[in-house]
This record gives sequence, structure tokens and C-alpha cells, in this order.
Amino acid sequence: MKVKSNGYKNIYFIGIGGIGMSNLARYFLLKGANVGGYDRTESELTETLSKEGALVHYEDNLLLLPAEFTDKENTLIVYTPAVPTTHSELNYFKDNDFVIVKRAQLLGEITKQSDAICVAGTHGKTTVSSMVAHLFKQSHIDCNAFLGGILKNYNSNLLLSEKSNFTVVEADEYDRSFHSLQPHIAIITSADPDHLDIYGTEEAYKESFEKFTSLISPNGHLILKIDAHLTPKVNDSVKVWSYSETKGDFHAENIRIGNGEILFDFVSPKSTIKDVSLGVPVKINIENGIAAMAAAELCEATPEEIKEAMGSFMGVKRRFEFHLKNENIIFIDDYAHHPHELKAAIVSIKALYPDKKLTAIFQPHLYSRTRDFANEFAESLSLAEDIILLDIYPAREEPIEGVSSKIIFDKIMSPNKQLIIKSELLDLISKKNPELVVTFGAGDIDRIVPRIKEILSKNN
Repeated sequence: MKVKSNGYKNIYFIGIGGIGMSNLARYFLLKGANVGGYDRTESELTETLSKEGALVHYEDNLLLLPAEFTDKENTLIVYTPAVPTTHSELNYFKDNDFVIVKRAQLLGEITKQSDAICVAGTHGKTTVSSMVAHLFKQSHIDCNAFLGGILKNYNSNLLLSEKSNFTVVEADEYDRSFHSLQPHIAIITSADPDHLDIYGTEEAYKESFEKFTSLISPNGHLILKIDAHLTPKVNDSVKVWSYSETKGDFHAENIRIGNGEILFDFVSPKSTIKDVSLGVPVKINIENGIAAMAAAELCEATPEEIKEAMGSFMGVKRRFEFHLKNENIIFIDDYAHHPHELKAAIVSIKALYPDKKLTAIFQPHLYSRTRDFANEFAESLSLAEDIILLDIYPAREEPIEGVSSKIIFDKIMSPNKQLIIKSELLDLISKKNPELVVTFGAGDIDRIVPRIKEILSKNN
């Protein structure tokens, strides 16, 4: 894969620890560039990048900027829209006329050199894009991939190939980033309203997805979830395919759930693949798998390759990730941070373990999302038997007056609910004796997952 950005000796990332930034940083490290960057918080991702040779620091301080990244002629600056406009490093680069690009622009530049498989959607895109990448990697097709999560089969969010011209990417709708891409195949998993702080209205959000469909290259494909409620604006030469769990051009039949396994038959216009086994056996992955298998089949993966790869898919970190699984205690960590994701996750988990009492621990992400979807969050959480609600993780946002986790808490119907701050969680868990625990959220709740696991292990 050749890319014009390889002309720069130095690539500097503002927000290098983000899941989408880190795979680009790793890509340029492997291409031999000098890579550095800033992030607000040290994490497993930034620690890994440092070990691989990136120069990373955690304070917005120009004195910490390594000298090589002040060479304007040979340095490319990459940033994400989540970086505040007051950031002193970003303003230094702007004031001194460095070449500055958004992460999405850089990713778009890379993918336009190849046949891009772009997976978009309010939820499901990380799992589906990771499934697609694994299916391609385990077949004769192979691929490059820039993923929005750490794929457990490879312990990485970046996959590279010397022989394949396919590139699998997660197409992020935040700040309309996915409009920088040019898909050969686009998959849209959902278009439930989100990021209303950016889009303003539900209509504008949906219009953004429709614009994304117009970017599909001639003779390409759109694989569209049946209930996404979008009107595609594709070129006449683009083939539109529908999918869902039980309906559409691509769907499942003969679904069997039991004994910790899920089996189904994959049905497409071309063939039927019988007895597909899910490597991560949760119900929502039937539909995720259908979309991924559709893309693989359209790119000529064989039925045997598809079936074998689906069975060996180990999943993505923080997507239905099992940390404990024995007869006494089950502990799962999941990234769900939108009410529809939360509902789908809880329904899937309860289907797997119908006889166990579910303790759901949820950390809301963003004040604006909490404000916009408080009713829906409460409705989804009410499906659990026991709810522990944490304070809001603000991420890029400043507080909004009158908005706290309490506006969700007050609407939860279950009588077994508690509202606490994150620092109180470990003590509360140590006093409980739960049998099925799931932590949900896109904030920093994952940082205490090891301690939760330790406590639950000792108690069981």
C-alpha cells in the first residue's frame, strides 16, 4: 500500500491514544516514520506504542514536544475533532503553518489507494469490521485493516498484507468523518440517532449516512440492514443488498441457541452455508456475522473459508469480552454506550443465561448523550434485575447544567437500583454476591475491570 503521506519523515498525532489514531500511528511506525504524539491519559494502547518506538507524552506542554516534530517541512500533524480548540500544541502547529489533517482525511487517503470495505453504523461497526477482517485474513483474499477495537485473534487493531488490495476500515460517523472515505463495499449496520451535539437533529444524522452511500465507487456494493430506515443515494452501478437476522438478501435460518453455542444456516442469493458456529456466541452476533459473511462472499471467499473463520473468531476486546466464566460467576465487559446497544446486549446476555440474575453496571458516556437519551437508557437498563449506575464520564465535554446520571436513575423501573460514584464501585461489589455481572460503557470503566475480576474471583 503506497500513500502520499509516506513522504513525511515525521508523523505527530494529537490524541495518539485513541483507538482510531493508534492504528494509524502503528501503521506509520511500521513504514519507518518517526512517530510521536500527545494524549491526555496513559493507557495500554499508548504504552504499547511507546514500546514500539513512538514518542508519547501526556501533558499539553510545548516544552515536551520532541525536536524532530518541529521540523515543518518534514512533519505531518494528525488530530481528531475531539481535541479542544484551546490545545496549545495544535495551535502551535496552526500558527506555524504545518500541514495538518484530520485522522479521517489520512485514513481516507490510505483507503483510496485500495478496494475499501467500510463498515458504518451507530452500533455494531467495530464487531462487524473486525469479523470482516478476520474472514478475509483467514481466506485466500487477505486484507489490510484499520479497526476500532483490539481484535483478540491478532491482539491488534491494525492488520497489514503485502498481497491484498482490500482494506477493511471502521467508518466513523462522528463529525462526518466517514465522508472522507471511498468504499468499494459499504456496510451500514444501523442509523439510530446519536452525536446530536454534532448533528443537531435526527434528520441531519440520517442524511449524513445517506451521503456516505453516495461515496461508494462505481460497480461497488451497499450491504444495508433492513431496519436502518435509510434511502440510499448510490450510483446506478452500485448493487444494494439487504440483510438482517431473519430477512433480506442475506439472513439466517435454522437458528439454534443452547449449551453456550449458537449455530445457524447462512442464506444468500448465491448459496446456503449450513451449521455456521459463532466463535463469540451471543445472539446479536448472528446479525453481525450475516453482514460480515455477505461482504466475504461478495469478494469471493469460499463457503468453507467463511464457515471455518466464523467459528475461529475470538471477538474484540470490550465487546462481550468474558473475564470470568464458571458455574459460580460470569463476568463480561462490554463497550455499549448507546441505549439500543445496551438493550441488545442485555437481551443477548439474558438469552444465554436465562436462569441467572443479571447485575448491570453502567457508566454513561457524555453529558449530551445522557441528556438526549435518558428515557431510552432507563428503559434498557430496566431489563436487568440489578442495576448499578455510575457518574457520567465526560470525555470531551464540559458539564451541562441539570444533567447527571440521576436523570437516568429516576426513570429506571427496577426497584433494585443504586446510584454511586465510580470510586465506590469496588467496595460495593465486594459486599455483593452476584452470579452474572456485566460492565457497560465507553468511558474509563475498563480501567477497573481487572480489580472487579479479582474481587469476583475471591468471592467465588
